[in-house]
Amino acid sequence: MALPDETDLPPILAGRKALVVGVANEHSIAWGCARALRRAGADIAMTYLNEKARPHVEPLARAVEAPIFLPLDVRDRAQVDALFDAVARKWDRLDVLVHSIAFAPKEALQGRVTDCPRDGFLAAMDVSCWSFLDLARRAEPLMRQGGAMVTMTYLGANEVVENYGVMGPVKAALESAVRYVATELGPKGIRVHAVSPGPLATRAASGIRDFDALMKQVVVRAPAHRLVTIDEIGAACVFLASPYAAAMTGETLYIDGGYHVLA
Repeated sequence: MALPDETDLPPILAGRKALVVGVANEHSIAWGCARALRRAGADIAMTYLNEKARPHVEPLARAVEAPIFLPLDVRDRAQVDALFDAVARKWDRLDVLVHSIAFAPKEALQGRVTDCPRDGFLAAMDVSCWSFLDLARRAEPLMRQGGAMVTMTYLGANEVVENYGVMGPVKAALESAVRYVATELGPKGIRVHAVSPGPLATRAASGIRDFDALMKQVVVRAPAHRLVTIDEIGAACVFLASPYAAAMTGETLYIDGGYHVLA
């Protein structure tokens, strides 16, 4: 069954302010989330990694009428400061944070975890996990009326996925961080989740060896016998940010056609 047309989607997030980080191009999971949030009525702030990425992301920001569109390398504290200063000045609040950023140097990702160099491990953990904690800490004071934070993980956090390498331990740390942040921010009405999509042909996945073979395996073995789409992941993000998920927090929600239930 196809997702409903955007004209059929109820504006359940009308007036909400959402910050989406990690859009690289029109194939990005983050773009699916930004588009779905906008269709649900939210106002969108978006970021781009650098000037090389900007031409690919700027048309997408225009498509969702983003009033805030700024560069963001999460390792650049000045850029993170500028982003949250802009959100505070423009909106004076934030209701939704979507963190869809992951990175590991090639030498760390494609070798054995046992042999992962220290610098590569720290870079992967910094960008893929600690950055979520940093953004969550900065978003917290802007979520005065509560809110939702969502980050992206993968099955390799809990199972050994061939060629996923050091990102498995890093995503495991991210999922643990989600549970701790959910516990700490819950009394403020802030809900925190990880979404675990099935494999998709995104730029972030391009560094994983034999990734095409993994996608083919999922199509064959998953109960749904197909890959998921960025729009389906975006729809899950809308649900988690909506009042319908008011009693949920600290979850890892799988959007993978049921692949994770297989032994």
